[in-house]
Amino acid sequence: MKGALITFEGIDGSGKTTIASRIAKKIENSVLTYEPTNSWIGESVKKAIEEGKDAITIALLFMADRNEHIVKIKKWINEGKIVLCDRYLDSTYAYQKEALKGIIENPEKWIDEIQKPFILKPDLTLLFILPVEKALERIANRKKIIYEKKSFLEKVQENYMELAKKEKRMVIIDASKSIEEVEKDCINAISKFLSLHQDSE
Repeated sequence: MKGALITFEGIDGSGKTTIASRIAKKIENSVLTYEPTNSWIGESVKKAIEEGKDAITIALLFMADRNEHIVKIKKWINEGKIVLCDRYLDSTYAYQKEALKGIIENPEKWIDEIQKPFILKPDLTLLFILPVEKALERIANRKKIIYEKKSFLEKVQENYMELAKKEKRMVIIDASKSIEEVEKDCINAISKFLSLHQDSE
């Protein structure tokens, strides 16, 4: 079987983590992973966010964590696994592009240049879109991080939509639907992709 990398993207509270976990139980030969990872670098990313460190520091930590993560992802793909990743490359573009605004002249180009030597593009990306107000309602009871502000998340979602216009691998998922409906839409998109993917072997 041909391996593949499928990513789940969206703003905080979009439900992608819940759906990715549910789907991993239904897709044969799949591996569920996420970013930041649970490595010491990934833990450093989380700590930097919690402590509100400088935006450049956070962006570099995210990319360092991804560099290490890609080694594992490539291994799984070579073993024929379907890798399901909760947050990946597009999160860095969508979030850090906004966080780095006014600090770095062209954040997207800067991120591209750093990641170019090691990045592995996803084969399919499921982009969860929903009203920011609804997303914030869903996470109202959890501890807030620096990114979980309405105005910031609105910009992040706009950045995601810009990416979706450029990237054919991205499928927009209406995340305002019920968990069951969102899961069904994701399964349909993945099944369609895998059917074409395996035919291309």
